[in-house]
Amino acid sequence: MTKGNDSVDIAQMLGRVETVAAARQLFEKRLDANNLAKIQQINTPAILVKIANAIAMCDPSAIFVNTGTMEDRAWIKRHALEKGEEKALPMPDHTLHFDLKQEQGRIIDRTFYIVDPNEAVSSLALKKLRQDALEEIQREMTAIMQGKTMIIGCYLRGPVGSPVSNPALEITSSAYVSHSAEILYRNAFAQFDQEVARQGHFYTNIHSEGLNRPEDLPNARVFMDRNHRTTYSFKCTYAGNTLLLKKGNHRFSVDRSVYEKRGQELSEHMFITGIDGPGGRITWVTGAAPSGCGKTTTAMAGNHFVGDDLAQMWIAEDGSIRSTNPECGIFGIVEDVNRDGDPLLMHCLREPGTEVIWSNVLIDDDGVPHWKGNGETHPAKGVNFQGAWEEGMTDADGKTIPISHPNARCTLASTALGNYSERAEDPAGVGTRVITYSGRDSNTMPPVWAARNADEGVVIGACIVSAATATEVGAIGVKRAPWANAPFIPGALGDYMDAQFRFFGSDQIAADKRPVMAGLNYFLTHEARGGESQKLLGEKRDVKVWLAWLERRAHDEVGAIETPIGYLPRYDDLKALFETIIDKAYPESLYDQQFSLYIDNILARVELQIEAYRKEADIPAKLFQVLEAQKEGLTALKNQYGPIVSPAQLLANTADQ
Repeated sequence: MTKGNDSVDIAQMLGRVETVAAARQLFEKRLDANNLAKIQQINTPAILVKIANAIAMCDPSAIFVNTGTMEDRAWIKRHALEKGEEKALPMPDHTLHFDLKQEQGRIIDRTFYIVDPNEAVSSLALKKLRQDALEEIQREMTAIMQGKTMIIGCYLRGPVGSPVSNPALEITSSAYVSHSAEILYRNAFAQFDQEVARQGHFYTNIHSEGLNRPEDLPNARVFMDRNHRTTYSFKCTYAGNTLLLKKGNHRFSVDRSVYEKRGQELSEHMFITGIDGPGGRITWVTGAAPSGCGKTTTAMAGNHFVGDDLAQMWIAEDGSIRSTNPECGIFGIVEDVNRDGDPLLMHCLREPGTEVIWSNVLIDDDGVPHWKGNGETHPAKGVNFQGAWEEGMTDADGKTIPISHPNARCTLASTALGNYSERAEDPAGVGTRVITYSGRDSNTMPPVWAARNADEGVVIGACIVSAATATEVGAIGVKRAPWANAPFIPGALGDYMDAQFRFFGSDQIAADKRPVMAGLNYFLTHEARGGESQKLLGEKRDVKVWLAWLERRAHDEVGAIETPIGYLPRYDDLKALFETIIDKAYPESLYDQQFSLYIDNILARVELQIEAYRKEADIPAKLFQVLEAQKEGLTALKNQYGPIVSPAQLLANTADQ
């Protein structure tokens, strides 16, 4: 993106600090000797001016510069406890945070891009003209930190020295937000000047929770200024709205990949994990899924964990696709996390030795956290996200109040996990051979299918459809979720899609290092395949097999059945993998249920995508070519076999691949 001539920096307009000399003068006036000595270690003028303007605008009563030392981290945690933002639990190093019951997810209806006149923004996003945003930020953020301590942190979104790691400031009055940042991101105070100089930019995030009252939530806002790579959030506490190092800065990274690094880099809403294959090899996998749709579970199903939410990707000189995790921790949904499906994560949550911030779970009388789907005996009463709770309680609408909120979370460092890989800190990233796309799809697509080429792979990502989850306040129903990244794409979808086609179709990718691009769906139900139950048609742990099949496919060790939607696994290959990977019998009757194509459902999905994308400007023609070809092939199958086509019929109809 390029800045318009009238694109003023709102922080500078309100703070009125324009020079490094003025910034240093303000620091000498406002900081105590200890924190002044810390900030004097920063030398980059733009960083100093940005921090000074945040101080002048928010007018905190005290300022704490977090250098990432053990002493500074301890002060932040202690401050969170003193303020009441967190509460200590009996398990050592475990604390509890509750958000307001009305703010249990991203406030998508109050999240805006700040735009200049004629600036293009995604059709799926809200926007506000710069002047209007300036007036609102001035009204709400001026002196918002009076009586509070501003905490200033310098972070790196990725390993030190990586070509895709982006430096970022986190400036907040919330000790909980700062505590979370220390767990989830790399404090790079000592390297910040160097990293900013190397990358040529940095992101800035300015936040204050204000008085943290329910009556203030209608005025809560999240603003993102793409031109100045600055976020502003106020009168909110949920980390998805406040720790904008995460999804706020992810949006800026998406912008950079589309408009500055098109065809060379991607910034994706993806996990990164390594799968053990035959002969001791490790095959690295990235995968996209909307929040609340199993990214953490899938990442943990791998043998070598790198990340569960975000990925920076680029094409290296050797022709491989490399991936790194901007984060170094997990802000994971705990609903349905249990010892059967997530033993490594459960060990961190239930055994001493790991620092954990719990949010919006239930706490019993003994100070033990509980949540829905943990496979344990639940207490009959306790305290949860809405206050005192007893089993059977209902809300004002007569709905049963769950033991924990569906978006209840745990925050912990990746290094605590039993399958953590030290490659997470490798600035060269990991060579990525499998890329998956998935959503919460109960009735249409099979558990796994692989694209026949890069263009079809991009279209799988473009056509994710998923049931709404609790991660967004007020979201309901089933909706399109392109690449599981749509909420975080600032610009036009056509531009983003073009970047995807260029990246995966690049001739810079070596022929022997091209990734398998695939769809995953482990939310298929019995009801959708002729049964009566809404239970899953399979188990959570089956994902290990779907990933193993893709791993073998990436190395040309398994065949497949070619279909209009891509390649499907053969039964014999899956049966063998179920036995060797998870020691489970896999009857052919279940295979037939899972991998028969329900043509009418898929055709409806294709028509949905064609109709929706026809309304968007500048969508690459490749998308429609792929979808029309799928439509033609599926219609031919229906004419030959009827609305349900079994794997045996598919195999008879096409060559084995």
